[in-house]
Amino acid sequence: MFALFSKEIKSFFTSILGYIIVGLFLVLTGLFVWVFRGNVIEVGRSTLQGFFDIAPMLFLILIPAITMRMFAEERKSGTMELLLTQPISDVKLITAKFLACEALLLIALLPTLIYFWSVWALGMPDGKIDVGSTCCSYIGLYMLGTIFVAIGLFASSITRNQIVAFLLAALFCFLLHYGFEFIYDLDFLGSAGYIVKKIGIEHHYSYISMGVIDTRDIVYFVTVSFLFLLGARISLLSRKW
Repeated sequence: MFALFSKEIKSFFTSILGYIIVGLFLVLTGLFVWVFRGNVIEVGRSTLQGFFDIAPMLFLILIPAITMRMFAEERKSGTMELLLTQPISDVKLITAKFLACEALLLIALLPTLIYFWSVWALGMPDGKIDVGSTCCSYIGLYMLGTIFVAIGLFASSITRNQIVAFLLAALFCFLLHYGFEFIYDLDFLGSAGYIVKKIGIEHHYSYISMGVIDTRDIVYFVTVSFLFLLGARISLLSRKW
């Protein structure tokens, strides 16, 4: 399993596309933190809320770009059949690819700690930024990314075309993150609208971003991720049927 994990990490960074994806994410988040309207200097407060507001939107591109090749490329090149005949279970295969994507997500997020350090240093006095709330926001962002990774792996498992896998993953992530919030805002479901809102990711992510870590939100992120990974396994099993 570790060999497959290492292979996926190396494959991502042996192509220029991997560096472009991560670089583009860092450039865009940096622009929203320091340049674009509503940046830290303009707001005049020691906060990274702008970063945590824009990051989910950028994840709609970043994470599908990371996951699109995980299974789709294997199917297109014919190596999926070879993998399935190896002494490695479907669960270990999916786990290895999932952990590789999680590692790549972490690699993309680690450089953004520079924003935290910069705001910390520029605050008056130094360290005025709310460390606890910022840490909670990073946890929420990583858990949001985890769900998107699971969705991306599922989308990649049902097609052999990387572009289709990318579009499907981006669509599923968008609908699950913003779709239920949009339905709630239409206000035609009455009291049931709040229940619909709680199905969406945005409801749970917004609470953690405010520095509130609730067990129910953790259970939600873990459950949704598990369901999509289960869907990916069923998709792989269907080839054997």
